[in-house]
Amino acid sequence: MSDDLRRSNRALLMRLCVVALAMFGFGFALVPFYEKICEVTGLRDIARPDVAMNTQIDTTRQLRIEFDANVRNLPWRFKPVTPVISVHPGEVTQAVFEVVNTATHPVTGQAIPSYGPPYAAQYFRKLDCFCFAKQTLQPGETRKMPVVFVVDPAAPPELTTISLSYTFFEVEGNGS
Repeated sequence: MSDDLRRSNRALLMRLCVVALAMFGFGFALVPFYEKICEVTGLRDIARPDVAMNTQIDTTRQLRIEFDANVRNLPWRFKPVTPVISVHPGEVTQAVFEVVNTATHPVTGQAIPSYGPPYAAQYFRKLDCFCFAKQTLQPGETRKMPVVFVVDPAAPPELTTISLSYTFFEVEGNGS
């Protein structure tokens, strides 16, 4: 093998090692970078209360709020106490959900909300919610969990029904 070929192979190997190291570094830095982007843009920000900007109640219209409750691989029963309510935009309202741990051991879960139609999320302001923190239920424990919210009066008139669905997922932790 000639010296030129060895030098060329060695240079190629060095470049490939640098590229592999850069790819590893990028992958390692991607998680905190993603977290920072979410923090700045407000995406995936489920653990912080919303701010109600306009608290004027619009008594000229009502919205139907439908609640849905689901569990994903959890030994819990979870349901809204009142599945459907009517609210005026701007009116601060509380809804209550009930959850029961049917397991014989403590279980920790985190609720993730979703909205229908999806654009309704920008008008639905949660001021206080059980979904802001992990929930640990002891064996057989039943808990009533409130969500306090207001629908922004700036919601378009064609938005007449909002479906708020919570899905509880099992997570590690002790409900901090």
